[in-house]
Amino acid sequence: MPADTNANGDIFGGWVLTQMDQAGGIAGVDRAQGRVVTVALDAMTFIRPVRVGDVLCVYTRVTHVGRTSMKIEVEAWARRFCTQVRERVTRATLTFVAIDEAGRPRPIPPLVPSPNAV
Repeated sequence: MPADTNANGDIFGGWVLTQMDQAGGIAGVDRAQGRVVTVALDAMTFIRPVRVGDVLCVYTRVTHVGRTSMKIEVEAWARRFCTQVRERVTRATLTFVAIDEAGRPRPIPPLVPSPNAV
């Protein structure tokens, strides 16, 4: 939206990072089967701008699971306004920690194979 832009009409990087953190959190909740919090973010390089009218697409992949933490690779792509052109705009690896109801770290359950897995 226009309120999320700088004077050049590009979307603020912080807004893009917020979307990436939310997507990573969703993937983290799915994998940890409960609450997670973001504890770290590796360096981000903005490759291309996101402009008003673009559709931001965010993709995640769990790359490492430890006892209480996990790393999730997050990529953001822009589908350019009124086109089917897609360009990667940034990527980062975020670290999430699984927490209990009191906000303390808790173990991440082991991955249980799906009964439909081939």
